[in-house]
Amino acid sequence: MKIRQLWFTDSHKVEIRESQLDSLRPDQVLVKNLYSAISSGTELLLYRGQIPDSLALDENLEAYKHADNSFPLQYGYSSVGIIEDIGKEVGKFWQGKTVFGFQPHASHTLCNSDQLLIVPEDVDPQAAVFFANMETAVNLVHDGNPRLGDKCVVIGQGIIGLLTTSLLRLFPLAGNWAVENLEMRQEKSKQLGISGVYSSIPEQSIDTLKKQIGIEDGEGGADIVFELSGSPAALNLALELTAYGGRIVVGSWYGNKTAEISLGEKFHRNRISIISSQVSTIAPEISGRWNKPRRYEQTWEMLKKVKPQQFISHAMSIDSAAEAYQLLDKSPEQALQVVFDYLA
Repeated sequence: MKIRQLWFTDSHKVEIRESQLDSLRPDQVLVKNLYSAISSGTELLLYRGQIPDSLALDENLEAYKHADNSFPLQYGYSSVGIIEDIGKEVGKFWQGKTVFGFQPHASHTLCNSDQLLIVPEDVDPQAAVFFANMETAVNLVHDGNPRLGDKCVVIGQGIIGLLTTSLLRLFPLAGNWAVENLEMRQEKSKQLGISGVYSSIPEQSIDTLKKQIGIEDGEGGADIVFELSGSPAALNLALELTAYGGRIVVGSWYGNKTAEISLGEKFHRNRISIISSQVSTIAPEISGRWNKPRRYEQTWEMLKKVKPQQFISHAMSIDSAAEAYQLLDKSPEQALQVVFDYLA
């Protein structure tokens, strides 16, 4: 059986390779994929060659254990498909199940069943393809720990930003604002019904936001700022917007880009905390009560509430992969979430 796989072959280069499927082992299942989602964060860093050579892709995912990030390589971590065949040692209830996998982009996946999550029957497969990003958003909200009446600002309204903003809408906050420069993302954010969406260009837009969150003569500001733009420069804006004793949750991964942060002004005097948020682990302060299965269950519930398939801007054949990555790289204002549709 022939399968089609996406390979990153060099900086700004991808290709589709056809190969013979390996024999199904007794402990494996064969998944025929329906959809897989491109991450416009991590995958674009990989596509652009901006991931540090010393850093493994993701040691916490079985598909990438012991894998380095040198070209050529496969990547992707959001695929949904149907189990087409099972090995002799696999429980028969797996046959025909719709499943989510943290697996590379490909028409078919061969793996152990413990690397897959069964998609609940009441979750649309196009919503399920957002599982990894929604889990990231759940983790961000856990790390931010919003309280009754807090003021929250989310910098960046890409998919992670939109999902985080959608979750914050469920809290009884004093206000929930967003910062985003791209018009398509601004419009999606406004449709969520939040307190306001502002651009960092021109500066008067940020001045208006500062008034909204109560900044006057250096006082006031947001209780929590989520930095999800992928731009290191946004950290200085986050510092400007954060109130005394407030916290900045950094969910962006900058790859090999460095961040020049102005720590000589508000940061020290206002006792601002900068928190690293990374979905591969559970935050230490809640790890006694939360584990991955509990967070997975919460993620499915949030997918049902938010219906993130509304954020799909392009559904493309895997044969159009080069076009898809060029679109996200060169024209981000024209695309939000690009999904490979293996039925196309």
